[in-house]
Amino acid sequence: MPFRFLRWFTKTVIITINVIVGILFLGGAYASDFNPERYWIMGLLTILLPVFILLLLLFLIFWVMIRPRWSLLSIAFLVLGWNAVKNILPIRLPYAFQMKKDSGVIRVMSWNVEQFAIQKLKKYPDRKQRILDLINEYDPDIACLQEVVAGEETKSINNLNDINSRLKFRDYFYAYQLSNDFDRHHHFGTMIYSKYPIIHKQFVVNSPDNYNSTFQYIDVLIGKDTVRIFNAHLQSLRFSKENRNYLDRGEITTTAVRESGSIIRRIRRGALRRAVQAREIKDVMNHTPYPVIMCGDFNDVPVSYAYETIGRNMQNAFVKKGYGLSRTFNEISPTLRIDNIFADNHFVIEQFVRVKRILSDHYPVIADIRINE
Repeated sequence: MPFRFLRWFTKTVIITINVIVGILFLGGAYASDFNPERYWIMGLLTILLPVFILLLLLFLIFWVMIRPRWSLLSIAFLVLGWNAVKNILPIRLPYAFQMKKDSGVIRVMSWNVEQFAIQKLKKYPDRKQRILDLINEYDPDIACLQEVVAGEETKSINNLNDINSRLKFRDYFYAYQLSNDFDRHHHFGTMIYSKYPIIHKQFVVNSPDNYNSTFQYIDVLIGKDTVRIFNAHLQSLRFSKENRNYLDRGEITTTAVRESGSIIRRIRRGALRRAVQAREIKDVMNHTPYPVIMCGDFNDVPVSYAYETIGRNMQNAFVKKGYGLSRTFNEISPTLRIDNIFADNHFVIEQFVRVKRILSDHYPVIADIRINE
């Protein structure tokens, strides 16, 4: 009798945990339907979605071996949230990115270059040149860069003319505000480089007047077609060094509770600001008369409110042609894919790659895109 009760109790506990994980997974999978200004807590679930998927898969394997019929529980949850699964972990075999560009292909790069390593100059004196070499190696036609620090003065460490001379582009648009400058000799902003003629440049500044509330776009002439390229850097979480240590190592110390509270407050603030920024960007995108390509550091994960707001009616290059988790932020967590290339339905996405070289705290992402005839 005690043994039968123990078996019943153990099975009930496992099923209950399975159901709770499934419900949390669905909450994260549909979090984009909830405005963070009212339901910011849903943003936490989107960050944890890869963990929930992994747990559901482990439950699935467990039940298949122990009691197959109960595996239907995990299968049901995964099917209900299948769109989120495809966004996070496309079911696709790895393939080699073809460096040679086909005729008619537009190669687009998006990369947070972490200020061209100006703050790490003493430790890594050659890192800026290695960043520029990588850009030239992959030879993008459009390069959207975030967290660019450069200056026009000859005394600037990251001299803009020098950087431009080392890259193989026809034109560029460096967007920045003097109020957000890095120092007296350098600006802090975003950059779009283009091998196509730029026929229009626009820098959009929204309230509050800060770096993350701005974005830029250009119109380029590709053959007979005009294409609009957006570049944005949404609100970052601004984790402190202590926050990152806590997340990286999971340290159990007397400050653990304080750090957890600080992290949650930063996640909440970031989600609220990104929601506003995403809607402002999408409004301009919706009123664009040309085909659109959108690049940027979203500082938010797939299926989040900001991601889905900007990506609505767009194709994500990773989802179409990527594989694996392909995280793009190389600190804190192995699941943070926060850098994106979107293209609307005027385009066909042919291949995608995340370049896994640590030259910044982000990995560059690159997509070959063709105008759909």
